[in-house]
Amino acid sequence: MAMEARLSLKQSQRVIMTPLLQQAIQLLQLSTLELQEVVQKELLENPLLEEMPPENSDTPDGAATPDAPPTPTVEPIVATEPPPTAERQTDDLPYDPFEVMFDAREERSLVAQEDREDLPFENMVRTTSSLADHLEDQLRLALEDPRARRVGEEIIGNIDEDGYLRAELGEVAARCQNTVEEVERVLTQVVQKFDPIGVGARNVQECLLLQLRANPPVDPISEEIVEQHFEDLSRRRYPEIARALKRPLDRIMESVEEIMGLEPKPGRSFGGTDTRYIVPDVFVYKLGNDYTVVLNEDGIPRLRVSSLYRSLRNSQDEGARQYVDQKLRSALWLIKSVDQRQRTLRKVTTSIVKFQRDFLDKGLAHLRPLSLRDVGEDVSMHESTISRVTTNKYVETPQGLFELKFFFHSGIASGDGEMVSSVSVKKMIQDLLANEDAAKPLSDQEVAVILKGRGLTIARRTVAKYREELGILPSHQRRLAPRKR
Repeated sequence: MAMEARLSLKQSQRVIMTPLLQQAIQLLQLSTLELQEVVQKELLENPLLEEMPPENSDTPDGAATPDAPPTPTVEPIVATEPPPTAERQTDDLPYDPFEVMFDAREERSLVAQEDREDLPFENMVRTTSSLADHLEDQLRLALEDPRARRVGEEIIGNIDEDGYLRAELGEVAARCQNTVEEVERVLTQVVQKFDPIGVGARNVQECLLLQLRANPPVDPISEEIVEQHFEDLSRRRYPEIARALKRPLDRIMESVEEIMGLEPKPGRSFGGTDTRYIVPDVFVYKLGNDYTVVLNEDGIPRLRVSSLYRSLRNSQDEGARQYVDQKLRSALWLIKSVDQRQRTLRKVTTSIVKFQRDFLDKGLAHLRPLSLRDVGEDVSMHESTISRVTTNKYVETPQGLFELKFFFHSGIASGDGEMVSSVSVKKMIQDLLANEDAAKPLSDQEVAVILKGRGLTIARRTVAKYREELGILPSHQRRLAPRKR
């Protein structure tokens, strides 16, 4: 058969991620604060978008004006399924675009209607000195030699947020074009003398020694324990240390208590340069026997299309008309995407509340296992959509403030066939270890046996995994260790 080039038509269907669709998906996973930034940016870039003015409520005797919208009512959550026609199943706009263009009024949620007091300006602006800035200020006062100061700056640049030097002296010397001996001299005689004490250490042992020697008189027993028996100290083998030093155990414990009062991370107090506040995206209130979901729309502008540009749609200038049409489509799509995000967030939160009703009523011990698929099937959405909606969003409930991802956990089978949330199991393990005998701490196997007696089938390795996630030491390291009160 001869080979030849030919043209043929083929009809097929495929999903294309247009820029507008990508924008709608991106808005789903934005938090309330991030959504505010995106909307404000679009208001600056799109001249057809404008923010609706706030509703005028200054009427005599609180009487509503004829054009004022009715006060929104809050419907309680019920366990019954909504009728099929209750939710819009198409991608059409949930409003008439021409009404949006020409000063149409919209209802706002209860949260958006609340009068909120702004933070004082002096509480919004603040500066915090970082660890590097704090050390460089001391370096400028301690050294005048430019070459030595260059070495000190390089050393400070390689100190991490905990206060430890994370570079080899040879690397620092190569960058400064200096000798290793000079780098070590600047480190030990200059930088390690700075505040906070212990900064510039290369390991925990050196950090503790610097702090012990900084406050004379130095306890020789404490210094010898850290310098010669650090491995036994870290494993809490205090009797072995007492035998090696030929000292009573009580005397060793006095030194151990002094050592445990030292700061293993000297840069801890400079750890954060910015304070981030969590703003709930959703509020869950209990009204009577029902729970109500209210979205936090505070700070999210109500958008509409400016009527000033409608005359340009009939302009004779083809370029102006195309520009207005493009910006009009972009504005309408943004309004639709924001509205769809809010409706989706409300539906997903309502479903989570329905599944976690026992947790909201009784607390953490009654948190039930839940998967993205369960919520997706309940609200007729894909798991990926549920994952995007619950990403980086927080809900304020009667039990406290939680991330929406917090409610999704695997389960462990109980004796009666029901599944128990892994968070509830962690709480049981934490309570057991908090009330154990300090002289005879419970092992992971013993904890597993106790939980099995309560009807939970759990393996020892699972107990060990949950214990590590809780930040609790193994039983041999908890023995005789001081407890936090």
